[in-house]
Amino acid sequence: MSYKVMRVSKSAYYAWRKRPAILISAETLNMHRMAKALFKASRESLGSRELGKKLRKEGFKITRHRVINLMKRLGLIVKQRVAYKVTTKRKHSDAVADNLLNMNFNPTGPNQVWAGDVSYRVLGVQH
Repeated sequence: MSYKVMRVSKSAYYAWRKRPAILISAETLNMHRMAKALFKASRESLGSRELGKKLRKEGFKITRHRVINLMKRLGLIVKQRVAYKVTTKRKHSDAVADNLLNMNFNPTGPNQVWAGDVSYRVLGVQH
């Protein structure tokens, strides 16, 4: 009753068992491992062009179309990194206020401690 353990229908289980196993060569396996390692090292930011360049640099003969299919097969989805944007410009010669609170966040009476915050929200990049 293996199909019950895997929670699939009986017909799907037996169709899967009849299907021939997919054999891949050692070179293909090495390429898969290298692609995953390069992608992870890039913090998941390598697209198909750059991943292809790096794989070719490692000695693999691979076209961009094949890199795209490889990325799909391995589930390598690019995460777009957002560039850090400086929102404040401070002169280091400016005075910095003393830390009067010293991590004492439990005042003994009203109006002893006041706090404020300035938040920036960048809506779009204009050039």
